[in-house]
Amino acid sequence: MAQETKSKQPETEYNKMAMAYKSPYERWKEAEGLPTIRGLSVPSLMDVELTPWASRGGSGVFVNLLGTGGFNDTYICEIPPGKSLNPIKHIYEETVFIVSGRGATSVWLDGGEKQTFEWGKHSYFAMPPNANYQHHNGSGTEPARYVAMTAAPRVIDTFKNLDFVFKNPFVFDDRFDGKAGYFTQADSPDPGGGWTTNFIADVDSSSKIATDSKARGGRTPGALGTGFNMVNSTVRSHASSWPVGFYKKAHRHGPGIHVLLLRGEGYSLMWKDGEPVQTVPWKPGTMFVPPEMWFHQHFNTGKEPCLFLAIGWGSEKPKAGGGAYVYKSLKEGGDQIEFEDEDPAIHKDYEEAIASVGATCEMGGLHPFCTSG
Repeated sequence: MAQETKSKQPETEYNKMAMAYKSPYERWKEAEGLPTIRGLSVPSLMDVELTPWASRGGSGVFVNLLGTGGFNDTYICEIPPGKSLNPIKHIYEETVFIVSGRGATSVWLDGGEKQTFEWGKHSYFAMPPNANYQHHNGSGTEPARYVAMTAAPRVIDTFKNLDFVFKNPFVFDDRFDGKAGYFTQADSPDPGGGWTTNFIADVDSSSKIATDSKARGGRTPGALGTGFNMVNSTVRSHASSWPVGFYKKAHRHGPGIHVLLLRGEGYSLMWKDGEPVQTVPWKPGTMFVPPEMWFHQHFNTGKEPCLFLAIGWGSEKPKAGGGAYVYKSLKEGGDQIEFEDEDPAIHKDYEEAIASVGATCEMGGLHPFCTSG
C-alpha cells in the first residue's frame, strides 16, 4: 500500500501543475480583462453579453470553443454609437464578419496613406497581417457588432513575446502593399466556385452564391456554394446554402472551422467515434466549431433555404500521422459517410423534425431511408 501511495503522489502533483498552467495566450487574454466563452457553440452572437475592453475602446468577449483545439480563436466586439475602436496591428491573421450595424474600417502601413472602406450587416473581410487598422461605427444611435476569427493562440504561444506580435515593424507587402482599391469587392466568383476578393459587402447575397455543390463532391443535394480567398492568406472560407427538406452528408476534418449561421433554422449532429452524439440547434446568429476528427452533419428543418459561412484555414492541420482529409466515402478511405451508410435513425429523426414545422423531406430518390416520394 505504501508503494502505491508513493507512486500516485508525483502524478497528483503533476496534475496540479498541469491544471495551474496558463499558456502565453491565456495570460494575454487575462491581461485584456475579458471573460472567455467555451463549450461547443454560441447560441446567438447577437445576444452574448460583452465586457468593456479598455485596450480596444469598445466591449468584447473571447470565444475558445472546444472544436478549435487551440488552433485558432474568435472574439466578439461591439463599437459604441458614433465611436471608433483604438488602432491596432498584429502579425497574426484575422478575418472579420459584421453581425450587426454599419461603419467603416481604415487600413494603413506605417508611414503610408490610409485606405477606408465602408461595411454593413453581413459584410466579410480580412485584415492584412501587421497592417494598422481601425474600425469606426457609422451610426450615432446604434452599436455595431462583429465577430473575428484569428490565429492569435498559436502565434502568441509560439513566439511568447507580445512586442514581437503587436509591435513588429515587418511589412508583409505580399499581402498588402498599400495600393488604392485593395478593399474593393471583386466583380464575380472565379470559374470553379472560388472568389478571390478582399472584401464582400454582403455574404447573404444569393446572386453570388451560385456554384452547384457537385463541384464540392456532392455532399448536399441541391446545395449552392462559393469559396472565398482573401488577402493572399492561409485563411479559407466558404458560404453554403441548401434548400428546405435536405441535409448534408456526415463528414469530418481538422480543428478550427467556425460555422456561422446567416439564414434558416435547423440542427447539427456532432460525434466522435464510440462516444454519444451531440446535437447543436441553430438559427441566424449561432456559431459552432466541430472538433477535430468528429463527424458532423447539418440539417435544414426550417421553411426557407439555410445559409452558413464557414471560416477556417487552407493549411489545415493534417490527420495524426500525416495525410489530408478527403471528402469521399469512408469505404474508400475517405472522411465522409454516404447516406446509405448512416444510421437509419438519423433520417427518421429528420423526417419527424421537418414534419413538425409543416415542411416535407425532399430527399426521396436520393436517400435510401427516405419515406417521401
